[in-house]
Amino acid sequence: MNPVLRRMAVSALIALMLLVIPVAATRALTEVSYSPNAPLVTGRQQQVTANYYTGASGSATFIRSHMLQMQTDLVNARWNIQVIVDGRNAAQQSASGSAAFVNGALLSYPEYNDVSLEVTVDGVVPPVQHDQVMVLQVEEINNSGGVVPGSIITLTQPMAGQPAAAVQTAVPTLAPPGVPPSPTTSAGFLTISGVLAISLVFFFLVKGSR
Repeated sequence: MNPVLRRMAVSALIALMLLVIPVAATRALTEVSYSPNAPLVTGRQQQVTANYYTGASGSATFIRSHMLQMQTDLVNARWNIQVIVDGRNAAQQSASGSAAFVNGALLSYPEYNDVSLEVTVDGVVPPVQHDQVMVLQVEEINNSGGVVPGSIITLTQPMAGQPAAAVQTAVPTLAPPGVPPSPTTSAGFLTISGVLAISLVFFFLVKGSR
C-alpha cells in the first residue's frame, strides 16, 4: 500500500477508536447534611445542604444551552444556591417554591475548572402516606426541555418511625421520545457503526499489505 494512504488509514482508525469511546459527564451530590437529623417529623422545619459537582461534558464543565433543575417535596421551600469555581464564590441566586433552576451559562467553564454548586433548601415536612420524603432531586434539562438520561440524583429521608438512614439514588431515565440528541452533548459515537468502520479500515490495511 502507498505509504501516504497507509498513514491516512491509520489516522482514520485512531479517530474512529476515539469516537467509539463515549464521553460522559460525572455528576454527584456530596457533603450532604440535614438539620435537624432524620427521622423527619410532619410539620417541622427541615434544612438540607448539599454540594453538586458538575464534572465535565466534553470540553466544558456543563453544556451551556442546558439547565439544572432542583426539586423538593418540602412545603414553602426556600432555596439558596451558590456557584463555586475553583474554590471561589461565583454566581449566587435564591428561589422559593418546590423547584429552582440554574442556567447552564452559570455552570459552563473550560473543562480544567473545578465547578460545583452549594445548595441549601429550607422547608416544612409535609404530611405523607409513605415512609420517605424526597428532600432534594437534581436533574439536567437539555435544550429541548427533556431530562438528560442518567442525570437524576435524588435524596430521600425517612419519616418518624422509619429507619433513620438517608437514601441517595441516581436514577437512569429514558430519553424523551421523538427528541433527537442535542448536537452539543457528548453522547459518543454509535458503537455498532464504529466497530464496522474499524473493521473496514483493518480489511483495507491487510488487503493493501499483500
